[in-house]
Amino acid sequence: MKPFLLLIFIFIFCLYQGQSSNIVNPEKIENPIQKKYSGKIVFLNKNIPLENLKDSDIITSSVFQENGNLGIHAFFENSLLNYLHQLAPSRTADELLKNGNYQFSFYVDEKLIYTENLNTGAGTSVSKKFRTTLRIPLLSSKNEDSWGRFLWMRFYMAHDGIDALTAGNHILKIEIRPYLKVPNIKTGPVIAEGQIHLSVPSQNIPEKQIAFQPILSNSGWKVSKEKINTEIIRSLNRKIAENRFKDLTGIVVIKDGKLLLEEYFNGFGRDSLQDTRSVGKSFSSALTGIAIKEGYLKSENQYLKEFYDLKQFKNYSSQKGDVTIKSLMTMSSGFEGNDDDPESPGNEENMYSTDNWVKFALDLPMSENGTGKKWSYFTAGIVITGDILDKTVPEGLENYADKKLFHPLGITDYKWQFTPQQKPSLAGGLRMKALDFAKFGQLYKNNGVWNGKTILDKDWVKKSLTNYFSDQNDFEGYGYLFWRKVYTVGDKSFEAFQSSGNGGNKIIMFTQIPVVIVITARAYNKPYAHQQSDKIVQEYLLPSLKISNE
Repeated sequence: MKPFLLLIFIFIFCLYQGQSSNIVNPEKIENPIQKKYSGKIVFLNKNIPLENLKDSDIITSSVFQENGNLGIHAFFENSLLNYLHQLAPSRTADELLKNGNYQFSFYVDEKLIYTENLNTGAGTSVSKKFRTTLRIPLLSSKNEDSWGRFLWMRFYMAHDGIDALTAGNHILKIEIRPYLKVPNIKTGPVIAEGQIHLSVPSQNIPEKQIAFQPILSNSGWKVSKEKINTEIIRSLNRKIAENRFKDLTGIVVIKDGKLLLEEYFNGFGRDSLQDTRSVGKSFSSALTGIAIKEGYLKSENQYLKEFYDLKQFKNYSSQKGDVTIKSLMTMSSGFEGNDDDPESPGNEENMYSTDNWVKFALDLPMSENGTGKKWSYFTAGIVITGDILDKTVPEGLENYADKKLFHPLGITDYKWQFTPQQKPSLAGGLRMKALDFAKFGQLYKNNGVWNGKTILDKDWVKKSLTNYFSDQNDFEGYGYLFWRKVYTVGDKSFEAFQSSGNGGNKIIMFTQIPVVIVITARAYNKPYAHQQSDKIVQEYLLPSLKISNE
């Protein structure tokens, strides 16, 4: 073969090979800035469209301010879909986009702090197929709505970024890779990376905000004489004062039935009625147990068809009639309801705009999952349990709860959230003082007894604090409207069941140690809310106590 023909053949072969490595043709890289910084991440302190971006807009250092502006532009040599295609060439475009996305890794001072595989739903299909740039606001003084802000919050608040970016000078580096779940996670090489020097200012916090808060008189509790590690609590208080733990309003620790720690923050105090959102769901469990104990309900295994003419509601099926109270309380009823899925017809946000929440729930279709088989967080189902109680107990649910639960516990100051029919909503929103939430937790630690009086059956407490989903690996477990959680301190593990609500609100009852912890917070809808509370319990509160799980 003649030399020039050989060259032509090699050129055509290479061109074919280059084209075959792509599943789509990405957008052309024509912008000078994009060409210059291909494979790089650049940092900005203002929102600038790519077409207007200049070298002078790019920053390499900045004073870090949580309420300031910080964003990135990432420049790739190819589109995400083509990068995913390189990881699994036999997969279709739809399969690739359904199972893959970008992976972000955050480093501080060369130490890997957090890696996140973006949810496959993040970003538009069109951008992932063709775009070769990515603009992401990380911090925004105007609270620009972006999944990038939530990504930053998870790195910074929930996964130790806040501890790495202490006062002083640091280097923050970000790497982006493609990832694909096939079925295990497979990642490609780095497709963009960049770093910035951040100067984190020190804060002058008054001693009053750091100091251990003494327990004042007239708490309604016996005060513990046990010692607590005040230096650890001071460290925690400093983090809260520096706003490195955000939106905390109260912390209460009960040990051996006595008040050991009581602290309040951000303008809240002992008499503040704390809005703990779904913590109120656990009260539905307690009230159901009391109604069974007194004979107004036969058992938690009663069926919906015993309380409703289900043929009057939409999507009737015999499966709906076989839904039990227990399956509603264990979030395994089989209704098409999943609060974690915005597309679910039974998502709670769809319920709140209707004029009858019970009808909304009972109108829902059933899923393919059998009753009691699959866990799925379903707030509307707890509205049904509240309605069943209201129908069956004397004088209605509001009066019954006051007489049989709140009054015996000495709880007099509280506020319900009500349904459109002006019935107490057991879906959440019950407000009361942090010390009164602690009474509810201690009631379970006492196996249902308070001041010598049995409020809950011991067997009901045991059933409520049992994990009915030990065979599921995607979460730690669930009882009768109580979450199971295991905290680890050093080489010790501490199992707990807890009431949990939006914002990071918790009533935590440990199963092996005589401790109840209440955390109240208002970090509503923040991605770090629950991780922040767990971190406080695991890294500060438990280590501050003299405890053993043996």
